[in-house]
Amino acid sequence: MGLFSRRKTVFVDSDILVIGGGMAGCGATYEARYWGRDLKIVCVEKANIERSGAVAQGLYAINTYMGMRWGENQPEDHVRYARNDLLGLVREDLGYDIARHVDSCVHKFEEWGLPMMRDPETGRYQREGKWQIMIHGESYKPIVAEAACKAATEVYNRIMVTHLLTDKTAANRVAGAVGFNVRTGDFYVFRATAVIVCAGGASHIYKPRAVGEGMGRTWYAPWSSASAYALPILVGAKMTQMENRIVLTRFKDGYGPVGAYFLHLKTYTENAYGEEYESRWTEHTRNLVGDYVDKHPVPTCLRNHALLEEQKAGRGPIRMVTKEAFQDPHKETVGWENLLGMTIGQAVVWASQNIDPKHTNPELTTSEPYVMGSHATCSGAWASGPEDCAPDDYQWGYNRMMTVDGLFGAGDTIGGAAHKFSSGSFTEGRIAAKAAVNYVNDLGRDRPVVSETEYQRLKKVIYQPLENYAVGRNEIVAGTVSPSYLLPMQGLQRLEKIMDEYVGGIGANYITNEPLLTRGLELLEMLREDLDHLGAEDLHQLQRAWELHHRVVASESVTHHTMFRTETRWPGYYYRGDYPKLNDTDWHCFTLSRFDRESGTWELETAPVHHIID
Repeated sequence: MGLFSRRKTVFVDSDILVIGGGMAGCGATYEARYWGRDLKIVCVEKANIERSGAVAQGLYAINTYMGMRWGENQPEDHVRYARNDLLGLVREDLGYDIARHVDSCVHKFEEWGLPMMRDPETGRYQREGKWQIMIHGESYKPIVAEAACKAATEVYNRIMVTHLLTDKTAANRVAGAVGFNVRTGDFYVFRATAVIVCAGGASHIYKPRAVGEGMGRTWYAPWSSASAYALPILVGAKMTQMENRIVLTRFKDGYGPVGAYFLHLKTYTENAYGEEYESRWTEHTRNLVGDYVDKHPVPTCLRNHALLEEQKAGRGPIRMVTKEAFQDPHKETVGWENLLGMTIGQAVVWASQNIDPKHTNPELTTSEPYVMGSHATCSGAWASGPEDCAPDDYQWGYNRMMTVDGLFGAGDTIGGAAHKFSSGSFTEGRIAAKAAVNYVNDLGRDRPVVSETEYQRLKKVIYQPLENYAVGRNEIVAGTVSPSYLLPMQGLQRLEKIMDEYVGGIGANYITNEPLLTRGLELLEMLREDLDHLGAEDLHQLQRAWELHHRVVASESVTHHTMFRTETRWPGYYYRGDYPKLNDTDWHCFTLSRFDRESGTWELETAPVHHIID
């Protein structure tokens, strides 16, 4: 116990605690101050808020913008688009709520100094696609973070939040969170009336295509360690659509984005023999999903499906035709700036492989699966919707409040609201914060109480990997393998292998079935038991240990959901080999789960899909 007693304990009290300083967290912090002028608002970030989250490196497009001031799109249009892309299953109330507010957020970004590209003829924002506008986004995140920092009472950087706290007298009410400083090792107890989880979704729960020294070269942010899901799951919040993982078609080896090339540069794909191939698979796809294949635009997962089928037919690799577009000097400049502004690694990979897209059409591939509620998928927490448009069974409290009282979410955290991206996540953070302020004000003096017993117990649990290492390293006679502890990297590789082979990863061509999932759950349970024996050499490895904990919890949720939905709803993202077709008769519904931390068991159920937009 000497190790634990040396750790300084820091207590931080707040009215509203925002966990995560990405786009959603910045939106929540900014808006909480607007409505809660006299409240204490604290934002906690694992890295540094100025360069954290999925937008950390920069972004060359804002992917969700209606353009209502110019009559370009309406919120109802965006709901129809998201519904189509997800083959019918979205929370239309949540999507509509974001779409009707997102334009004003984008206008704020411009006011704060974000350089926007404009059409020289119309003066409107330069469109990349129907929903995307182009920006000079190298400093996108620092600009947004500055507004959040000015709004917050305090911003705590370099704090890894590991657990949420619940009220001493009401188990289904949140009371704060605990974590540790990844630089000093200090233990932090955050006591709060309301908590808004805006942490990152799940990368690295599946084995990536880039392995070894390239493990960090993934599409979704490698530091997003599923805290958005693990934190709510472990206090009993219901989750939804966790089976709805996303697979991206991206430039091979560098995971570089393809959207700007397709939409702005008007590039297209072909197989190894220079042939158009997508139409070849239309009838095959119609046999799986019915008339969803005839929707426009073709749903993202179905475009993936055509690419995968063409490769399986032996006509790969699939390439993007860039040679034509890059003959135009302007388009060539835009193409390079698109990578240099947010994915420099792709440019470096091309240079290392002697690929100049002006002379060589680069290869495309599909990524490993990711679980994230802020992009083009719906995974995340089941949340109460807006008062004016949410159906009765989607509304039990304050907007964006989960099934745990006082626990709100935004961005990756909230399920059912696909196609948020950066601007939509910021918008949802604002929506959640306004509701959280109302919750705090309505409570008055009835504030939650943190149990000293609970946070002292968690303190011991959090630092145990350091103790395991300090004791176990003495048993090593050669090398680095200890008989008494597991290193975080060893645990991560074990997790990725399980998910890849049993839950539909790249190694299994995204295919799984009930026997595979059953075995996967057995192996995940064994891994969860072994996490008690994690060893951490230092604070950096302690952070990695708790990131692994969060990834394992989220992976169990994904596996349970994937087994529960006995159909293949999204071919191209994953396939149930035992249920290969979409089944709208029985499965036009949401999947919900709840983890009981006392028994360690999962309960799953369905919820209806209400279509509120014609």
